[in-house]
Amino acid sequence: MDDISQRAPASPVPYFSQWESPDRAEDILAGRLPLAEDPNWAKSGATDAADYARWADHICGMACLKMVLAARTGRAPPLLELARGATAHGGYVVEGEAIKGLIYAPFVAFVRAEFGLSAQIVTGITARGIPGILRGAQFFIASVHPSIRRPETEAPAKGGHLVLVHGFEDGRLVFHNPSGHDRAAREAVALPVETFDRFFAGRGIAILP
Repeated sequence: MDDISQRAPASPVPYFSQWESPDRAEDILAGRLPLAEDPNWAKSGATDAADYARWADHICGMACLKMVLAARTGRAPPLLELARGATAHGGYVVEGEAIKGLIYAPFVAFVRAEFGLSAQIVTGITARGIPGILRGAQFFIASVHPSIRRPETEAPAKGGHLVLVHGFEDGRLVFHNPSGHDRAAREAVALPVETFDRFFAGRGIAILP
């Protein structure tokens, strides 16, 4: 294991991918497995394979929420059930084939109304501020560039994807990544704060105890 990224000790936080076949994530990312052909699409709660394919690339935030709920309550609702609830509260805006979101303020209202979660929007920070947030919050849903799955690469931008930060150990942020291409890139990933910051957009949602 290199000195950029390593696996943290086993996490008590259950992991869920934004795709229903996480073991096929690399094929999905490479385009070798079209989303409509994901053999486990029905587990998402989608109405059909086309519905799943339309949503699956947009629901990293719902995967983060599913992980939070599983850790806090033992419940793990289907991803599309969560997405429909978030949409009803304005967390996603659907315009024809376009899906916009996750929109933070409506999402915070959604999780409070539906699950009794206390959440707070955080903006204008660097990754160095996340450990301080975790001292008062149980989780931090962080906006990062999806290329964080390969931290040895240069980030082309910041933001556009959400990961669930659930720990800080030995100068490293520990997180689950809903779109990791293999197990080492998705579950209990541990990155130095400085490396995480290269992908971090400076905003996210703190889930309070």
